[in-house]
Amino acid sequence: MAEGAPSALYSCVGRHITVKLWYGRRMSIPDLNLLRTLDVLLAEGSVARAARRLRLSPSAMSRALTRLRTTMGDPLLVRAGRGLVPTPRAVELRERVSHVVQEGQAVLRPVEKLDLTQLVRTFTVRTSEGFVENFGPDLIARVGKEAPGVRLHFVQKANKDSAPLRDGTVDLETGVVEKTTAQELRVQALFRDRLIGVVRMGHPLTKGKITPSRYALGRHISVSRQGLEKGPIEDALQRLGMERDVVTIVGGFATAIALARASDLIATVPERHTGILRAGMHSFSLPVSTPEFTVSLLWHPRLDADLAHRWVRGHVRQICAAIP
Repeated sequence: MAEGAPSALYSCVGRHITVKLWYGRRMSIPDLNLLRTLDVLLAEGSVARAARRLRLSPSAMSRALTRLRTTMGDPLLVRAGRGLVPTPRAVELRERVSHVVQEGQAVLRPVEKLDLTQLVRTFTVRTSEGFVENFGPDLIARVGKEAPGVRLHFVQKANKDSAPLRDGTVDLETGVVEKTTAQELRVQALFRDRLIGVVRMGHPLTKGKITPSRYALGRHISVSRQGLEKGPIEDALQRLGMERDVVTIVGGFATAIALARASDLIATVPERHTGILRAGMHSFSLPVSTPEFTVSLLWHPRLDADLAHRWVRGHVRQICAAIP
């Protein structure tokens, strides 16, 4: 034993391990079963409902809450009228505790063997407009070949709210990770992308060098789910003392490309995200500098260890890597 290191006596007391150090202080390791109780209490916000869910008596659940309060040094749930409301500390811990419990359950769960031929399940995938058109056909074909009973339900991404992943209404999501993205979500990069211009064949921009001024003087389609009038294109042009003439704002890339195909309007869209949509049109590199970005796959940690979910995630990654 190193000089000055405290000697210790270890003893099991009930469901706790107590370490008594030489200087007389005692350190107690809490009962980890309390994590499950805390998870249910924070999820239900009610002692009675939590007791029913865990098949305990209300008095036993009240005693467990008392132990949690003592252990954590926080009331966790406080009376408000006829109900209970969480303290700021409880709100802060809710997602973290849920994740820890789920990870623990995954560790203790017996190893399963996934039989894809017998798998019957629907996976809901939320994506921006253009992703399904570009990557969907190959993804559906691969999934259907291995697991005929699996259905992919694609839904449009109207906003960046992480609630659908948290509440389980969405299994997977694709998009650019931003500051507003929920911190607990799992994220895996799919591909790098950049903005390019696209016009119909025969458009004046199909001939000659495309300069910043030629690009800016055209009539443009802006893509914004929120209807925003400013974006990275405006920022890049402003640095050159220019601005573009935006004549319409649409909510998706497919809509922008369809408009450009049938008119002299210029659409600016992600290159890899819209490859198939731009077939038969003229695409060009922008004459101004805009940042590249990473399109990622996102999911909630409760599905991290799910074998079927892992299988679907693998196919999404493979398809995105295979299509240029």
